[in-house]
Amino acid sequence: MGSDARQPARGRHAWRWGRKIATLALSVALTFLGLLFVTFLIGRVVPIDPVLAAVGDRAPAEVYERVRVELGLHLPLYQQFFVYLAKVVQGDLGHSVLTANPVTKDILRVFPATLELATAATFFGVLLGIPMGVMAAVHQGRWPDQILRVVGLFGYSIPVFWLGLMGLLLFYGRLDWAPGPGRLDVFYEGLITPVTGVILIDSAMAGEWEIFRNALAHIVLPAAILGYFSLAYISRMTRSFMLEQFNQEYITTARVKGASERSVIWRHALGNVRIPLVTVIALSYGNLLEGSVLTETVFAWPGLGLYLTHSLLSADMNAVLGGTIVVGAVFIGINLLSDVLYRVMDPRAR
Repeated sequence: MGSDARQPARGRHAWRWGRKIATLALSVALTFLGLLFVTFLIGRVVPIDPVLAAVGDRAPAEVYERVRVELGLHLPLYQQFFVYLAKVVQGDLGHSVLTANPVTKDILRVFPATLELATAATFFGVLLGIPMGVMAAVHQGRWPDQILRVVGLFGYSIPVFWLGLMGLLLFYGRLDWAPGPGRLDVFYEGLITPVTGVILIDSAMAGEWEIFRNALAHIVLPAAILGYFSLAYISRMTRSFMLEQFNQEYITTARVKGASERSVIWRHALGNVRIPLVTVIALSYGNLLEGSVLTETVFAWPGLGLYLTHSLLSADMNAVLGGTIVVGAVFIGINLLSDVLYRVMDPRAR
């Protein structure tokens, strides 16, 4: 009887989980569909003729018309969208006018560099931003709080390209503490076989520690510049979360029971803000992935941002829209991951 009674309960539990998974999958699919629709409209609204970009402005009229038909631009707009949708689902983002390669191949080549830079910048922002936010909340209204808030304010106010140029001028041009732009010195380029595309990982896997040190030296300055903006956002949100926790009754109870101030701050209060901080860090990471265009341009970092900049200047809309889709898809994935982590870490959300 006991076993028979548990069967309906298990069935209801499985049904609830199945429904949640289906709802989540539908939500992700609709979001991605909306992303594709927006990028499709952008490709049709911008005042750039993709046919002229492909054949040049001196091509004969018959060549222009043939390429126009090959690209499907003679079809009604709704048919063009469905053709575009079918190609993207199959991983076909078209061919780049600038490189003559499939856009998918180009993105797979340049995206690891952006991933490497954004990951290093996020580590920088997290390792410094969270302690800064905690200390600002602990010393609310006093001089440490004011100083840390000013540091964060600069992170929102200073243009990243100006900060990057000043960083190169000071640490590379004047002090010679940092290497020049790029991911590696020219001497080391092409010496290791790319496996992941992330030089720090590939050089460590190959045991090429000299190349690893050179790559690490190159990434420090651009990651610090880019991570400064992540630091400003994370520290501000950490401060806000911590101040909210300090007003909760459980903090007063812990202090009344004799818990040390260090335990109250770092164990009780920070322990309860780690869940919303997951979402903050995930959003910051996504913003760094899509917002590294100027940093990559200043530091000649051969990532997705620099690729999109060159493509846009060359009116290569297949590459621009393909990169936009990839960044949007990554952002959707990061948000999905943060939602899953939120539910794993907080039983109430389950």
